[in-house]
Amino acid sequence: MEVAPQADPPVCRIMDYGKYRYEQTQKMKRAKKHSATMMLKEMKLRPKIDSHDYEVKKKHIVRFLEDGAKVKVTIMFRGREMAHTDLGRKLLDRIVEEVSELGKVEAYPKLDGRNMIMVLAPIVKAVVPE
Repeated sequence: MEVAPQADPPVCRIMDYGKYRYEQTQKMKRAKKHSATMMLKEMKLRPKIDSHDYEVKKKHIVRFLEDGAKVKVTIMFRGREMAHTDLGRKLLDRIVEEVSELGKVEAYPKLDGRNMIMVLAPIVKAVVPE
């Protein structure tokens, strides 16, 4: 392995290639272990959801955001509900308003076939040094 190519003459050393590859894989594993992975949770709703069911789903969304996961909120439309996609939009706006202190909208609501999809990301709070 070349140690100092700019020297005159260039400096090289003999090394164990198996040991070198082992150290490289260990370094990669440590880097992967210490990297932060973002989880994506999904919550599915219907536009004609009851108030209690809505509250339960909202609590799950709040829990996911507090745990640091992104939340994909999906409103599923069936049959004639497709004619009233504005109800689904109002539901998503209500969710955004109620969890605004925990999460922000990362992907705004869009209609994808029979589903309206929105992604919420947790708000990262700055750590104040003491």
